[in-house]
Amino acid sequence: MLRGLYTAASGMITESLRTDTISNNLANVDTTGYKKDTMVSEEFEAILLHRINDKQNNATSIKGFSVGSEAPVVGPLGRGSKVSEIATIQDQGALQTTGNPYDLAISGKGYFVVNTPQGNRYTRNGNFYRSDIGQLVTVDGQAVLDNNNRPVTLPQNAKLTFGANGQVYADNQPLTTLQLVDFQDRRALLKEGNNLFSPQQGAQPTAATGTISQGVLEKSNVNVVSEMVQLINNYRMYEANSKSVTTQDSLLDKAVNEVGRL
Repeated sequence: MLRGLYTAASGMITESLRTDTISNNLANVDTTGYKKDTMVSEEFEAILLHRINDKQNNATSIKGFSVGSEAPVVGPLGRGSKVSEIATIQDQGALQTTGNPYDLAISGKGYFVVNTPQGNRYTRNGNFYRSDIGQLVTVDGQAVLDNNNRPVTLPQNAKLTFGANGQVYADNQPLTTLQLVDFQDRRALLKEGNNLFSPQQGAQPTAATGTISQGVLEKSNVNVVSEMVQLINNYRMYEANSKSVTTQDSLLDKAVNEVGRL
């Protein structure tokens, strides 16, 4: 009975974490360039049960089981579930036209590179601004970097044009080129918060194959309907595990307080 309690409780913990993941996706449905997460769960390693009290030396058949000198096998017993991974889905989000010359979106694979106090970070959020000192920055004030790993400085009152490959023009004169990178293994990037990704140790960026569109933003790739269906299904799974815990607790109570008197 105690094993049953632990199995059902592990299922409740897993579904609770899945609810947190779905809720975070729904909370960021309007976040520019947001990439949704999905939780992957797996079963704890099963254990093999034997009928140890039926073990008899040199026996050939015990209670319908064909055995030798070993106890007959009952079968495997699951021990609940656990979180294997919270994976980020890097699918392209829909593009929304804004008309703002500082808004940029990447069509295809690639990331903008921004400078933070913790080092270079990567983002799909192209909602940029011109700072007071003339730098192209994110909404959090982090400088967007060019191919030379330097902040992009924009002249005041100039007509800005961004090319498909990241070229920056001021009044039709070449200024610099935005740094666009990609990673061969999408698991090389970890979410850091504020719509930024940080590279895992040893991850090396490569040239991006995506193209830039000006006056456009990439929306979140979260499908609200799909997430709500998953949330409802997750609630039912949590409720089923909760009822299993209640049932196991009731049986344990009877075993201790009623059967124990006999």
